Amino acid sequence: MTNLAALIFDVDGTLADTERDGHRPAFNAAFAEAGLDWNWTVDLYGKLLRVTGGKERIRYYIDQYAPAFYLGEYGPLTPALPDAALKNPDQFIMDLHLAKNRYYAQFLSAGKIPLRPGVRRLLEEARAQGLRLAISTTTSPENVIALLDHTLGSGSASWFEVIAAGDVVPSKKPAPDIYHYAMHAMGLEPAQCLAFEDSENGFRSACDAGLRTVVTVNEYTHDHDFGGALLVLDHLGEPHQPFRVLSGDAHGAAYVNVDLLRRL
Repeated sequence: MTNLAALIFDVDGTLADTERDGHRPAFNAAFAEAGLDWNWTVDLYGKLLRVTGGKERIRYYIDQYAPAFYLGEYGPLTPALPDAALKNPDQFIMDLHLAKNRYYAQFLSAGKIPLRPGVRRLLEEARAQGLRLAISTTTSPENVIALLDHTLGSGSASWFEVIAAGDVVPSKKPAPDIYHYAMHAMGLEPAQCLAFEDSENGFRSACDAGLRTVVTVNEYTHDHDFGGALLVLDHLGEPHQPFRVLSGDAHGAAYVNVDLLRRL
């Protein structure tokens, strides 16, 4: 039997509940700054999360909910923006996304986005026991570093041997590319790794890369299809805050630790 060598973590929704109270209001702040009256409500954002990647999400929203934007008919743009937006929509979307990242970093620095239960404990235990750590995410490297710095402490990005993030691969989740990239960078095979995800897109990405996966659902993903996951939990758990098993065999454990992962 192959020994467990590495843990590979998704970020948004897995390490922290970043989507509802982090990225979503940051998008809205960026839209307001640009003079747009777009408002991504909690329910609407749940639908938009089916599209991975922030820039891709903005483009999908325009295509599905504001197609007149491309025709110069949308209306409440600041006077300086319509020509730039219409002449180069790709650049305008990139600029919106950069502004969103700036607001997101501000929310992080204000301590508004804590880690999910059990995340810090498991990461620290894995490091102490010699397991290698990596990140595999569609979010930007800047957002990853900001989250790690403000939750685990400055320099904590060094805990992770590989941070595979953003546009480092051409196809985002649910394509398996980002996981293949991370494993290749570490020189590991899928049988030596476990993945941690929170969404169906992420789970499919890990599965198609040949990885066994532990899923911790959140408000937006509790009804996704995770058939074939090793475990589906509400969170990783703590000794004083046991997880709830939604699917799979936790072998009587109340929280995820390295011993349980090796048994899985």
